[in-house]
Amino acid sequence: MSLFTATLHPNVGLGFLVLGASLHDTLTRLKAEPQRFPKLDLVYSPTEPITEPVILTLAANGIRLRFDGPEQRLRLIEIIDFTKNRITYQDKDIVKPANAQGILGSPKSGGDAVVGPAFKTVYHRLFGPTYAGEYIPPPQGSGSGNGNGVGTYILSYPGVAFSFPLQQSAYSPDKDVVSLLSSSASQTATSVAVFSGKSWAHARDTLWTELLPSVKSTFLFNKNKEVVPDEISLIKIHGGGRLQLFKKWTNSSVWINLGETTPQDLVAEIGPPDAIYRKNDQRMYIHKTRTASNSRSRSSVGDYRRPDDLTDTDQSSTHTTGSDDSEDEAIEDEMIGNVSGECFYNYFYLGFDVLVSPPQPASRTPPSQVAALKDKQVPGEKAFKNNSPDRLVATKLVLHANVPGSYPFNRHRRSRWEIEYLATDRADDVINSETPFDAIEERLREEWKSTYLSEDDAKKRQRGMVLNRGWGNSPGSSCEFLGGWEDSSGGVAAKKFDGSEDSTTTLYGFPGLVFEVLKNGYVSAVTVY
Repeated sequence: MSLFTATLHPNVGLGFLVLGASLHDTLTRLKAEPQRFPKLDLVYSPTEPITEPVILTLAANGIRLRFDGPEQRLRLIEIIDFTKNRITYQDKDIVKPANAQGILGSPKSGGDAVVGPAFKTVYHRLFGPTYAGEYIPPPQGSGSGNGNGVGTYILSYPGVAFSFPLQQSAYSPDKDVVSLLSSSASQTATSVAVFSGKSWAHARDTLWTELLPSVKSTFLFNKNKEVVPDEISLIKIHGGGRLQLFKKWTNSSVWINLGETTPQDLVAEIGPPDAIYRKNDQRMYIHKTRTASNSRSRSSVGDYRRPDDLTDTDQSSTHTTGSDDSEDEAIEDEMIGNVSGECFYNYFYLGFDVLVSPPQPASRTPPSQVAALKDKQVPGEKAFKNNSPDRLVATKLVLHANVPGSYPFNRHRRSRWEIEYLATDRADDVINSETPFDAIEERLREEWKSTYLSEDDAKKRQRGMVLNRGWGNSPGSSCEFLGGWEDSSGGVAAKKFDGSEDSTTTLYGFPGLVFEVLKNGYVSAVTVY
């Protein structure tokens, strides 16, 4: 394995690791070079995987990356082992090579000092003077009572900070930084952090929530021809098959009207898909045999297509990665024009898939929106409509949450969404991609309660259908069930058979929406139709 070499850019990143990059983009780049990055350790909270930070450690390269949970953006880069990399700043090594060949050796044993940036090198040769740093005392029980404990002195510059070990007995707030860190025991840093902010003390409080600048604006990308697509930061679900897509770092948005938006519209507004998948999985067709007369007889209680009508979308949309068969069906060149029949436009780097098929009626408008939109123009509605039955249009949208620990993790980047028609006057009362499904279900039942015949009817319509993604030859090919709609309970409990427990999810349907829910209660994907 070759030594990892990179240039440190304060406030920006480390080599190609750029602050603000998504977890999906970063992992995809690292996994493309297994010889250079042979070991990737991902740490996350099993119970709060999308609200707590995600930590990615490159164990063989001495690097640790920290991402926030909701957006999954790179917030902090740490260099924790200088023997496994070679880091430069303005063409100068921050750590002197261990031998004449310029290659760092393995850390020495027997109590030798840890290899790291020397205080004199940092303060005199590389970065220059700075303001006094911050001393963090040792934890209780580690010698702090008698002054023998070793704390950490953080020497901070704009966008970069160095951690130096310092005995508690040697620290005094009256001493300047040069006096504190010039001793032999404290003159070598144990780690370096790259972040966005004027100092570590200022950046720490807003580390996980600060609005980072666009990765497209960094000079690292300006030096090469790499194309960085516009990101979709938020998708607002307005009901009735209408979705509003907001582009990151801009004030612009685009609309997708299911049943109306064409493939040409998609390519013009958000770019060509990363792949096209030909939909051919028909194993759910048995659930679609309800007659037209039955559908009409139930029209008084609204358009209640169950999750079984939508499950084929999410399973099929994930075919495009992970198997040789899928590679045969992922058509890179054929974006528009020659599409015959149903297919998925896979936008892996935007976080969603679009089902393109002959027109289908969009789901009904939510009750709260009927009165609000009366005698008003519907937002995002096209002035001219093409009613040709032969045309192909977007009919479903699958939004992927990219939840760590879930079966389809890292096939798509994380897509963030809000259910706009559930919004209230309170700014903090938002039903979105970070909301546990129990809260989402409660609000949606309240929204649609006027369309139910009874409470029992409501429970019957929202029963869960359990599937296991771990069965079958490819990650997205499983439509087997661990339970069924004929079960009378409000939700079907999953039983673990020969599949992985993490690959078992439950589908819940509401008019226009189908949620795929993980065992921890968070939504793994939502299908809008």
